[in-house]
Amino acid sequence: MSSSLLVIRPYVRDDLDATIEIFLRAIQETASADYTPAQVNAWAQVNKDSWIKRRQGRAIWMALVDNTPAGFAEFEPDGHIDMLFVHPSFGGTGVAAALLRTIEQAAIQRGAPQLFTEASITARGFFERQGFRTIAAQSVPCRGESLTNYRMEKIIQAPSC
Repeated sequence: MSSSLLVIRPYVRDDLDATIEIFLRAIQETASADYTPAQVNAWAQVNKDSWIKRRQGRAIWMALVDNTPAGFAEFEPDGHIDMLFVHPSFGGTGVAAALLRTIEQAAIQRGAPQLFTEASITARGFFERQGFRTIAAQSVPCRGESLTNYRMEKIIQAPSC
């Protein structure tokens, strides 16, 4: 990506369709290597109204590569990373790492001592490379299927005395 311009900016309402497309394609094309077709079909569903409601009150960033939506990430004030998805066309290019750095900076500014997430099988290795540790594997029900993911955390600030 050395000749491409990567920009991380706050989410705006006009990003709705791009985030949904990134989410669906990341599951259908990237995560499909680690989940069965039935699991992918159960996971890769979006209700637009619910999607909009769920985004309210969260810090969300968009990653753009040469003005093309490449990924997005959501962060809750308690340090929870609810979503971090990259469009399959931009996998392995540093987009996810740039989004995570943005989240870490926001968490530090807000005084969150740690970040935590429920990483998919596909994302687990990425989070480990970024300093997260696995707390536990878990099985999550999703529209009649059971999806494996991993509770993971990263300490980003030492507790104050």
